[in-house]
Amino acid sequence: MNAVVIAVALMLVLSLCRVHVVVALIIGAMTGGLLGGLDIGATLAAFNKGLGGGATVALSYALLGAFAVAIGKSGVADALAEKTLAAIGRQGESGGGARAVKWMLILLLLAAAVSSQNILPIHIAFVPLLVPPLLYVMSKLQLDRRLVACVLTFGLITPYMFFPVGFGGIFLKEILLANVERAGVDVTGVSVMHAMFIPALGMLTGLLIAIFFSYRKKRVYALPEDAASSTKAGPRYNPRSLLAAAVAVIVAFAVQLWLNSMIIGALLGFVVFSLSGVVRWKEVDDLFTEGMKMMAMIGFIMIAASGFAEVMRETGQVQTLVDTSAGLVGGSKALGAFLMLLVGLLVTMGIGSSFSTVPIIAAIFVPLAVQLGFEPLAIVCLVGTAGALGDAGSPASDSTLGPTAGLNMDGQHNHIWDTVVPTFLHYNLPLLAFGWAAAMLL
Repeated sequence: MNAVVIAVALMLVLSLCRVHVVVALIIGAMTGGLLGGLDIGATLAAFNKGLGGGATVALSYALLGAFAVAIGKSGVADALAEKTLAAIGRQGESGGGARAVKWMLILLLLAAAVSSQNILPIHIAFVPLLVPPLLYVMSKLQLDRRLVACVLTFGLITPYMFFPVGFGGIFLKEILLANVERAGVDVTGVSVMHAMFIPALGMLTGLLIAIFFSYRKKRVYALPEDAASSTKAGPRYNPRSLLAAAVAVIVAFAVQLWLNSMIIGALLGFVVFSLSGVVRWKEVDDLFTEGMKMMAMIGFIMIAASGFAEVMRETGQVQTLVDTSAGLVGGSKALGAFLMLLVGLLVTMGIGSSFSTVPIIAAIFVPLAVQLGFEPLAIVCLVGTAGALGDAGSPASDSTLGPTAGLNMDGQHNHIWDTVVPTFLHYNLPLLAFGWAAAMLL
């Protein structure tokens, strides 16, 4: 069997058996490297080489974590949690009132996740800021956190694969269209929103299934007394701190758009908090360290995932996997589309990033799609969907790590069984079906 398939399968099985994701990635990388023809020295060298590729991402998340802690210090999240608890108190904890608060909470988290990709591109940094203060409220409502994970992951993925703004501008224009054109297809006049509309409907279908069918029932969680008392304590915010938070967010947003750098944007946002007095000068070092610690696990997983991806590339087995799939197609457009999407799913789940997957698969998939007679619009759809597939269901994806980082603050949310498995079932399977249908219809 192909070394990439075995490595990804081993990594997923170990993760499902509750082996830590970093350990699963290392074992999967070593196994894939050895099976792919590399000796132990070459495998370790490739893994170490790949670690550097994840350093920029890890540093970005560390700084975003510090920025998120500073925003939390301003009291924005506390104000939100307080207003939500007050709404529960006014309307009651059962019946129509509780349902109204539940829907308000779901819509709020969805809006925040969507905004984090396009309007204010801070990606997953909002999760540890916004979600932990609301865990007591969720537990009070007995809201299934698997549903919340699906809502957050939908908002972290669908906007960048459909709206060409923010992270979507990077994925759709700078990566997807650029790589398709580099592979020999003229994409002049191709609308990426048109190409990705049906796959995005697949994501929406999965979200609706999660909300109205899979996780609509209540789920009981423990209500820690300290969480209750801290939520009911006096306000930790004032108009000045909320104003400083608004200015910091605007500065971070403007700088990210100007310099296209999350690192500098988050850093300057943190500086605004320091200069405003919301974060006292003597507290800056401790808060900065706290934020970096908060995102440390995600950073380490992303670094390990980069090492895993580099080993897979060095084996040459990704190319073999794609070539083998191409050889199985024959002249069938339907089979070709399905195999391209399936390979995209496998590669993305192993690498953990749709942004890194597209350049790998576009070089082979585009010539194959041209040979099978697909139009440019359908080719963009196929490559884009193949790249996005697996982002939701990968243990090493930031789109699953982010929600878990917030939802497991009290130790009641498992990364694999409460985030990865639900998002895989509700998003990857519909994406396979809707992406295939889109390629055949366009």
